[in-house]
This record gives sequence, structure tokens and C-alpha cells, in this order.
Amino acid sequence: MAHEILTIAQAYEADRYAIGQGIPSLVLMENAGRAIADAIALRWPASPVLVLCGPGNNGGDGFVVARHLADEGHQVRVALLGDRSRLRGDAAAMAAKWSGSVEALRPDCLGESPLVVDALFGTGLARPLTGEARDTVRALNASPASVVAVDVPSGLHGDLARALDPTENCLVEADLTLTFFRKKPAHVLMPGRIYCGEVVVADIGIPDFALDHIRPQLAENRPERWGGGFPWPAPLGHKYARGHAVVVSGPSHATGAARLAARGALRAGTGLASVASP
Repeated sequence: MAHEILTIAQAYEADRYAIGQGIPSLVLMENAGRAIADAIALRWPASPVLVLCGPGNNGGDGFVVARHLADEGHQVRVALLGDRSRLRGDAAAMAAKWSGSVEALRPDCLGESPLVVDALFGTGLARPLTGEARDTVRALNASPASVVAVDVPSGLHGDLARALDPTENCLVEADLTLTFFRKKPAHVLMPGRIYCGEVVVADIGIPDFALDHIRPQLAENRPERWGGGFPWPAPLGHKYARGHAVVVSGPSHATGAARLAARGALRAGTGLASVASP
């Protein structure tokens, strides 16, 4: 898979581009929710699951996840932030397909659920968590439940990779984060990557040629990007053709860092490494 990284604005542009190419937004949401449910099924046995849904499209994804997990045999509860009657657009359409009950989101709704899906807020959140959402997230982080986040953990800035409220640092601490099409900066930059846990990129139907339109400027640094240009040793090559690294060290009783550096140089491919110590 390609390793381009999209900013929040570019991720929205990718969605709009796919819709402009004739892929309905409801199909994208359905595919996203199914991908999350499939990832959960691969990692956890059928068990009680609580899905926390927000008032926007992230919550719509959550309703899709709940439906698919229920179909696969999980005991699913849904807790919604806000009034169900106030949902709009795709989120309302997916909520209408959920046949189960919907609870009000509050800290005590967590109960003893061993697995919680965080579908409160995605990359579109631009302000700190407040009220019931903040209190529920704090209770969730204090619980032993495994947490799966939709897109990014709620409360995490998708571009800046930090809590939206750096003074309180209130954000979901996930074990697994499912994002779509491409990663966002928060999935690879510290400290955001700590709160994401394992990051999985799901294909929800956005065509790869959307990148030609978006022209992302960021990419994850991986060997696939530069491995072809790496100067691998030739079978008959001489060690001096690969350079001589000299590490200048402190006195003989303090050469630990120098020896680590020299060993690293050898592992990186230098032909000869020397430690120069008094």
C-alpha cells in the first residue's frame, strides 16, 4: 500500500472527489463501518461491545459498526451523544438502519464492557471535549476495556497530533485505530501515535487516482520509498568501497555511546568502523 499522508483538509477532499466520481457518500460510510467491524472480528471473539456514537458522520460510522457486529454475533449496545432526532444526513440514515436501542452517552453507560468503539468524533473535531463527552472519555481511559477508535481517537487533533486541549490532555487512548484511504499526521507523529495504538488503513472505495487531484506533500518514511536507491554491497565489493566510519570517543571507561554508534554504522552498511579513544 502507498504511504502518502493526508491532512484533514485533504482527507475531506478525497471524500468529495470520490463522491464526484459517482461513489455515494452512504456507500463510503457503509464500507468504513464494515471495515471496522471486520477488523474487530479478526482480533476479538464475539463478546459484548459498546459503541459510542457522536452527532456527526463519525457517529454514522459507529451505527454501521454496531449493525455489522450484531449480525456477526456480538452483543452490541449503542450510546449516543445528543438526541437521535437531531441526527442529519448520512448519520441519520445509518442510525435508522440500527434496530437496537440507543442509550444516552454518559460515563456510567460504560458498565463492564470489555470492548468499546470510539465513534464520537473524527478528524473534523476542532475544539476540546466538554460535558458528557469529556467525562465519558475520562471514564473510558480509566477502565480496563479495549478501545477501537474510528478515524482518530476522539479529542486528538488530526493534523497536529496532540490533544485539542493540551492543558487537560483529554483524549481517547485507543488500542486500535481504523482510518480510511490514507493515514493522517496524527497517526505517525508523536505524541498522537501513542494514543492511536495499532493503526490500520481501510480501503472504503476511494480510488487511488484521487491522489493525482489532491497532490499530497507528506509521506510516511518507509524503506519502500528509498530502498531501491540504497547502496547495497556488491558480492565482490571491497569494504573500503563502502566507507570508513570513525567515532571519536571519550576515555576508555566511557566508550558505551561510541561503541553503540560504531555498531550502528556497521549495521547501516559502512565497510569499516573504528572507535578513536584516548
